[in-house]
Amino acid sequence: MEKLITLEEYIIHAQNKFPGATGDLSQLLRDISLAAKIISREVNKAGITNILGLEGSENVHGESVKKLDLFANEQWINALSRSNITCMVISEENEGIVRLSDKSGKYIVYVDPLDGSSNIDINASIGSIFSIYMRKDVSKPLSESVALQPGTEQVAAGYVLYGSSTVMAYTTGLGVQLFTLDPSIGEFILHEKKVRIPKEGNIYSTDEGSYLFWDEALKKYVKYCQELDPSTNRPYKARYIGCMAADLHRTLLQGGIFMYPDSSRYPNGKLRLMYECNPLAFIIEQAGGKATDGKKRIMEIEPTEIHECTPVYIGSEENMKKLESFFEG
Repeated sequence: MEKLITLEEYIIHAQNKFPGATGDLSQLLRDISLAAKIISREVNKAGITNILGLEGSENVHGESVKKLDLFANEQWINALSRSNITCMVISEENEGIVRLSDKSGKYIVYVDPLDGSSNIDINASIGSIFSIYMRKDVSKPLSESVALQPGTEQVAAGYVLYGSSTVMAYTTGLGVQLFTLDPSIGEFILHEKKVRIPKEGNIYSTDEGSYLFWDEALKKYVKYCQELDPSTNRPYKARYIGCMAADLHRTLLQGGIFMYPDSSRYPNGKLRLMYECNPLAFIIEQAGGKATDGKKRIMEIEPTEIHECTPVYIGSEENMKKLESFFEG
């Protein structure tokens, strides 16, 4: 029988590979796993704890806030404040930065506490997405400008998916690891190391209800995906969950492409660069895939504000190459 490896054990083992490592990042990842466990527990009993439905307010993006959104946001901030390692949190649910530990904190954490919250009340997949940066200069007061770094500066990133099981994927730049939460012992258990995305897949994922608002090049690419051509395994399958973490998890394991483009309705796209697109681009690139905004690599975009949006195209290498050929043509 293969030995079970917990997230805690894996983190410690990985830390020991780096002489001089302080253990702070390892502790931060443990804090994140705590938030994930608490949210997973609440998600699994949401229907009987009166935590479903709208809270009655809107977030910074003008979206209706669900009760579970607020609960998840609170759990992330509480967990990240435990160790005095994180100096500030930038969350989808907060308009500005949340200051935690001005003096000792050396990490900046971006988080989407509950991605896909429109799925909550129908019991469909939801998730959490996180991105971790180093605080470059502790002498500077905490501000949005201190937090604005390109995705190439991420020291770790990942997501937690609350579906038929609770799964955590994360990377520190040394490949992508997948863990599954065993609720009977309250531990994340390693189930796949150094995940690789298939080089090509036959699934495309996008909100086709917005088709009329797209650029012509993207319309042509989607029509290409729908054409019959057995030699290229077309038509492709269309899959769209409405939770980026869930759509990316499927893309990571099965290959293909996920797209949330700009459009006449959303000229800059709708997904957020810093706590949705950058961390998931980091994951996909570490697994051998690609992520762009249609013109350049997602992780090379220089951010100008903490809540800015970007178009995003992300997935298997060959699918991305084909998409790019339509944009270039």
